[in-house]
Amino acid sequence: RKDILLKSLKRTHELFVGNVGAKLEEDPEITKYKRTIKINDEYAPHKDNQVLINDNQRNKILKNLGVLKPAKPEKNEEIKTTEPAKTEEEKHAQAKEKKEAKNLSLVSILSNAEKPVMIRPRKEVKPVWHRPWKLMRVISGHQGWVRCLATDPMNQYFVSGSNDRTIKFWDLASGQLKITLTGHINTVRGLVVSSRHPYLFSCGEDKSVICWDLEQNKIVRKYHGHLSGVYCIAFHPTLDIIATGGRDATARIWDIRTKSNVHTLGGHNDTVGSILTQGVEPQIITGSYDTTVKFWDLGTGKCMQTLTQHKKGIRSMVAHHEEYTFASAGADKVRVWKCPDGQPLRNIAGHNAIINSMSLNNDNVLVTAADNGSMYFWDWASGYNFQQMKSVPQPGSLSCESGIFASTFDRSSLRLITGECDK
Repeated sequence: RKDILLKSLKRTHELFVGNVGAKLEEDPEITKYKRTIKINDEYAPHKDNQVLINDNQRNKILKNLGVLKPAKPEKNEEIKTTEPAKTEEEKHAQAKEKKEAKNLSLVSILSNAEKPVMIRPRKEVKPVWHRPWKLMRVISGHQGWVRCLATDPMNQYFVSGSNDRTIKFWDLASGQLKITLTGHINTVRGLVVSSRHPYLFSCGEDKSVICWDLEQNKIVRKYHGHLSGVYCIAFHPTLDIIATGGRDATARIWDIRTKSNVHTLGGHNDTVGSILTQGVEPQIITGSYDTTVKFWDLGTGKCMQTLTQHKKGIRSMVAHHEEYTFASAGADKVRVWKCPDGQPLRNIAGHNAIINSMSLNNDNVLVTAADNGSMYFWDWASGYNFQQMKSVPQPGSLSCESGIFASTFDRSSLRLITGECDK
């Protein structure tokens, strides 16, 4: 009963006291005890390196270092203008004290430190002016979401893949439908047109990777090996190989002629959502929904490095056409990396949405397209957002069907093509 009474009195005092928000006075002994505990906890490992000196030697050392300022003389005291000549023993002792000052413990210096910390000024890159972009034409023809896009190396047509399991070829100048290919039995998720062969490579959620002959418009090869849907595909710029990544958390390297699986790159813990190939190391770069980016050695098929700075899944990556860099995009932000060591260069933040696609043209205009139908245009060097656009659903579509799943520039870098949710 006594404990209950005391608790009740305490609660009553807290309710009706006049200075509830006032700061309580600290007990000096408790404050000193807390400070001693904190110092011992922080600097206990450095006690062995501490130099044991008396107060006079410590003050002299701190004065020589410029940490402790000399005391000002009083008015009644006479200021000495001349100093007596130092003997060789005093000079030797002073040099010894300066040498010992280098080994002075961190606790002794921090107790009397008064110098401000010098911060290096951040180098700012001025943004380059870019022309504004506007909508030119809307092309409709698919019966489902447009999930992937690819352009012709000769800049005459572009290709689109959709949820309706078809691949359509469109004239780049007029936007007219040229031909429709059917062969997948599920959603087409990736397309790439070869720059050295008359081939088109496609992948889809039906676990298949297909090679199409564009001269005869028919299937010539199929690559089997993925255990689940294939979400991304890339063609090597110098070798006759393709790289694919899928929902089975692996990336696979294929020989396009023999159809053999050269390497199976396993190491991710979730879906491989994007893949890059380049002629220099690292030749294979994969981004996954497990928030990591991995560099792979094409000769041995082993992981060279793993980048873990992203906090959300990575859905798109793009390589720079001149610099030895690439960018990766997730739901958190866009990060720019330097090859071959994966050094982080800068972050491009501000597009607060799930970024499904990212494209870069020859004028250093970076475009990020998101799940909510928003498009942000950035200057590559400075990361400045110079334009924002919002996709408008087409007549007959719901207001929520404005997501952008794919985007790509044509070879002239003057036209941007986007594949969206409203067909």
